[in-house]
Amino acid sequence: MKRLILKHRLLTRWCHWINAAALAVMIWSGLLIYWSNNIYGIRIGDHTVMRLFPPGWFDRFGLGHRLAEGMAWHFAFMWLFTLNGVIYVLYTAVSGEWRHLLPERRSWRDAFLVLLHDLHLRKALPPQGRYNAAQRISYTGIIVMGAGSVVSGLAIYRPVQFRWLTALLGGYEWARFEHFWLMIGYVLFTIVHLIQVIRAGWGNFRSIIAGVESVDAGSTGVNAPLATEVTP
Repeated sequence: MKRLILKHRLLTRWCHWINAAALAVMIWSGLLIYWSNNIYGIRIGDHTVMRLFPPGWFDRFGLGHRLAEGMAWHFAFMWLFTLNGVIYVLYTAVSGEWRHLLPERRSWRDAFLVLLHDLHLRKALPPQGRYNAAQRISYTGIIVMGAGSVVSGLAIYRPVQFRWLTALLGGYEWARFEHFWLMIGYVLFTIVHLIQVIRAGWGNFRSIIAGVESVDAGSTGVNAPLATEVTP
């Protein structure tokens, strides 16, 4: 027999999907901006072996020669991205949700055990809460990355007005470098996140849409910490 357990509250779900949409637009518009100065790649001395995005790549995907458009979209959605992030962090802090999200003392060890389980090298999982140890680390990490993107973005956007911030990050070029690689981190996180969602199945995906997850009656599994049962 199954029962429905509340897993994600309404504000958490709204922030999740707003962030997903805003981040997608930020990455797309960021690539439009990056095209104007495609500087990153593999170099030996003064010789460039390979650019990160080879010449012609942007034109092939329709990203070239759209700097002004990219900046307009990027600067517009950065406010949504930032505001949404601030609301989520404040809600997490005030509501006590942080207790289920922040890594614990044993989280790094347990995250390694989760990895071994996912690679089918270990049968048993370590004790699971609402989020397992690997999720605690990655979800907390993505919040820190979001803060890093806002800080480095401000340093690039207003290097004169925020010259102290730009200097703190190592200068304009370093701030841009950090901002760019944070974007690469989001892409890698999203790929892994989508793979894990597919592996977990429809029930897990439904929980981030409807907020509830179906579990066996009497189960004290991943949803126990929320301790809220929903009548079907």
